[in-house]
Amino acid sequence: MAASSSSFFSEFGLLLYLEELNKEELNKFKLLLKNETVEPGHCQIPWTEVKKANREDLANLMNKYYPGEQAWSVALKIFGKMNLKDLCEKAKAEISLTAQTTGPEDTKARQAQGDQEAVLGDGTEYRIQIKEKFCIMRDKNPLLGESEDFHHGITQEGRELLEHLFDVDVKTGEQPQTVVLQGIAGVGKTTLVRNAMLDWAEGNLYQQKFKYIFYLSAREINQLKEKSFVQLISKNWPRREGPIERIMSQPGSLLFIIDSFDELNFAFEEPEFALCNNRTQEHPVSFLMSSLLRKVMLPESSLLVTTRLTAYKRLKHLLKSHRCVQLVGLSEDARKEYIYQFFEDKKWAIQAFSSLRNNETLFNMCQVPLMCRVICACLKQQMEKGADVSLTCQTTTALFTCLFTPVDRSYPSLTDQIQLKNLCHLAAKGIWTMTYVFYRESLRKHGLTKSDVSVFLDMNILQKDSEYENCYVFTHLHVQEYFAAMFYTLKGKWGTRDHSFQSFEDLKLLLESKAYEDTHLMQMKCFLFGLLNEDRVIQLEKTFYCTMSLGLKWELLQWIETLGNSEYSPSQLRFLELFYYLYETQDEAFVSQAMSCFQKIDVDICGKIHLLVSSFCLKHSQCLQTIKLTVTVVFEKMLNSRPPDETWQIDHDHITHCWQDLCSVLHTNEDLRELDLFHNNLDELAMKILCQELRHPNCKLRKLLLRFVSFPDGCKDILSALTQNQNLILLDLKGSDVGDNGVKSLCEALKRPECKLQNLRLESCNLTTVCCLSISKALITNQSLIFLNLSTNNLLDIGVELLSEALRHPMCYLQRLSIERCGLTVAGCEDLSSALISNKRLTHLSLADNVLGDDGVKLISDALKHPRCTLRSLVLRRCYFTSLSSKYLSASLLLNKSLTHLDLGSNCLKDDGVKLMCDVFRHPSCNLQDLGLMGCALTSACCLAIASAILNNSNLRILDLGNNNLQDDGVKILCEALRHPSCNIERLGLEYCGLTSLCCQDLAATLSSNQRLTKINLTRNILGCEGIKKLCEVLQSPGCKLQILGLCKEAFDKEGQKLLKAVGVSNPHLIIKSTCNDQNEEDGSWWQHF
Repeated sequence: MAASSSSFFSEFGLLLYLEELNKEELNKFKLLLKNETVEPGHCQIPWTEVKKANREDLANLMNKYYPGEQAWSVALKIFGKMNLKDLCEKAKAEISLTAQTTGPEDTKARQAQGDQEAVLGDGTEYRIQIKEKFCIMRDKNPLLGESEDFHHGITQEGRELLEHLFDVDVKTGEQPQTVVLQGIAGVGKTTLVRNAMLDWAEGNLYQQKFKYIFYLSAREINQLKEKSFVQLISKNWPRREGPIERIMSQPGSLLFIIDSFDELNFAFEEPEFALCNNRTQEHPVSFLMSSLLRKVMLPESSLLVTTRLTAYKRLKHLLKSHRCVQLVGLSEDARKEYIYQFFEDKKWAIQAFSSLRNNETLFNMCQVPLMCRVICACLKQQMEKGADVSLTCQTTTALFTCLFTPVDRSYPSLTDQIQLKNLCHLAAKGIWTMTYVFYRESLRKHGLTKSDVSVFLDMNILQKDSEYENCYVFTHLHVQEYFAAMFYTLKGKWGTRDHSFQSFEDLKLLLESKAYEDTHLMQMKCFLFGLLNEDRVIQLEKTFYCTMSLGLKWELLQWIETLGNSEYSPSQLRFLELFYYLYETQDEAFVSQAMSCFQKIDVDICGKIHLLVSSFCLKHSQCLQTIKLTVTVVFEKMLNSRPPDETWQIDHDHITHCWQDLCSVLHTNEDLRELDLFHNNLDELAMKILCQELRHPNCKLRKLLLRFVSFPDGCKDILSALTQNQNLILLDLKGSDVGDNGVKSLCEALKRPECKLQNLRLESCNLTTVCCLSISKALITNQSLIFLNLSTNNLLDIGVELLSEALRHPMCYLQRLSIERCGLTVAGCEDLSSALISNKRLTHLSLADNVLGDDGVKLISDALKHPRCTLRSLVLRRCYFTSLSSKYLSASLLLNKSLTHLDLGSNCLKDDGVKLMCDVFRHPSCNLQDLGLMGCALTSACCLAIASAILNNSNLRILDLGNNNLQDDGVKILCEALRHPSCNIERLGLEYCGLTSLCCQDLAATLSSNQRLTKINLTRNILGCEGIKKLCEVLQSPGCKLQILGLCKEAFDKEGQKLLKAVGVSNPHLIIKSTCNDQNEEDGSWWQHF
């Protein structure tokens, strides 16, 4: 009877439980079953059978491959991994009920098994030991007296995160063996994993995933030398559990938590072959940790590693594969709730919250529970003294200075500044080397005695670790960064301690560090600039009985001047990073001096803090000529955020105030000539503020670029600025939501005599035929507008016909017109052709990317023949014509005396078409100076004709043959002509022409002998190392007059790159770059940058 009952439960009970799973859960169950560890002597169920099995088939497969109660044991384990608690509880109850009906033989067998487990230990004693240890840890007072309730609340929030760390990835079907839990300092990583240990020991976490969990603390490991792996993990292992080696036979059920990887003092440079998998042999502890992390030791086990963000890069290269989870700390709402709870007085709470909210850096620091409490305590103390906390929260340096300035203004225990300087040296070295835990020996080496350490413990600067002997940390990373920065500002000698100069002590090294490469140095650098503030210096000198150097300012100014004089483009100078540092000083005179080093700036403003620091610095700049700003996210958040509440209002007021400060530069800086605002989604108020400054009588701005900007008021405010600011001559609205209605309003402004606009760019502004009549009328009325770009708008033939009417009018003063990609066809070319004959002022016309075809080109060519046509530059790139058009263009070029630039690129002229045109190019009456034949399906067959044209046309200066299959033979022919004394070519384009090293000798000879060639583009050709050697020999010689070489350095091997680097040293006047687009509107490429 008993046997049949057990059999029924095994065969039918499993099926009943599988029936409880939905489709998604069943698939997840199958994936976990696929990865299940197989007991010795058993086979894995083939995945092909598992994958196609329905619920009944799956139950049968499991009973077949896992006989007896093993099938149920596996199923129960998987239910646990899937976090199906209700199903697990129900199953356990049913198993218990089934066990009560078993016969005497089954009972004896179970009893024998239980006796064996009791002898070896079932883990109960270990759990009890862990529970006791981690309960003591949890109940100890946190740093700086952190609230116990607050502390436990954070742990509770992280519980759900812990439960799902090792879940199967739905996308890949893989279950991670290694999980990295990363986060900023103090965010609660250690608290979370210690609570994981406690929850597991209490039976609340990972019960079906891991039979044993071991906790390895970096601080403890650092103090160990040589151990076996068994010794390393045996510290908390009770004797009653039997030998620890027995649990190693099932490594898949083991989890090792490595806490604070960033604190490990190991280089982790061991080669993999030197690592160990022997669990009983003694090794340096660094080898054991490296072996565990790199999956040499117990590769089937699971790892949970905590680390700070700054050390993740070092950890990442040790791990074969891993899941990365970031712990973000307190949410915005949680921070607000805590601040309001901390201050009993609601007015104080509002004031504190508003002040912190207005400094995004400080508010982000409050993500860390400890820092949130410390900052609130500091602000409360300031309020009690009657101080203005908005000034305290203005910078991080101001707040931290208040934090370490006691009520009585000094620390009696500090006898001289040698103690302080030794502490600051320790802090600085730690920040540079990313060392955050210090041991007694390290303190002694830095000249810190036991009594010195006691002083800094009393001051809450240092904290002694209560669990690990001789182990000290700064109370928080930011505290260490603050005192590290102070190291560079302290005057005086080192005292009796031996001190040899160390590289990190060089201030220049710190200044030249880059935030994106050395993120761990950025906050220290901010504090350094903040400590230049005279008020801060006075506070600290009184508090610490020290002397600080304000002479450091001139060193920093010298560094900033070097940046201003460098050859880097504004986008490469990382202005935002510099603005962070300058803002921290709150020294207006210093910032003004620093900003006077720059004439152009380029900044991406992506958050409130970016807007805050940028507005402060720009407000105090007097010498800037060009400002380029990309403002994203800031105003979008305001426009798309939840319904206005108190927080929204604080943010809105702060952003508006900062934007007002930033825009004020338009009238305070009379040298400012150009403002570029890209990708800005300004709200109505922000746009009004900008336009108000544009209308200011002191605004001397000449160029305004508002690309990809939304206009909430439909351009009205901008239009008023056009009529009131007579200095403004260029307006670029490319990609902005202007539309037909906006252009109609714009044209009304253009008609007014007060509007002095000369250059209007409306590319990609969603315009149609509808607005063309308004533009046409404005062109007749306005006598100042000479440049107009209407490209990439759906104007069509009808729209171009309306524009042609204006061009034919004698009062139209337009000189340059670009109507690329406007839907123009042959139907609109007749009117345009007529306009080209009538208009005596139009000199530049771009018709690129319109389907003109051969018939359309014929009409344009007819106009070029007319003696009254004054066109100097014509762009017909990608206009879909063939070699037939060569005949029309050739005839017109013989008669036209004004055309000097012709771009025929990306049309299928082929060799025959170009040969025909070369007959004209050779003619003495051809005045062409700039010819574009890029991508015209040419081969080496036409190179002889082109070479002849080069030799016979003394006017030709620029020739672009890129993206044609000329190959080595074709270029060799061209080089012969280029070496001839009568050749006047100055710029040559040979990009992507199928060139190899075989033509490099000819190119080298050309560069050596041709004294006029200043620019050549050879990008996207496979020149090889041999080819580049030949070129480099010439490029280094004084006879080479080349100024710009188009070549991608990264395309060459190390030897080739080394050769090119040597060229840069020996020939500093030569610029080698991977893009060779001309940026000068006055040359032939004007249309590309119009």
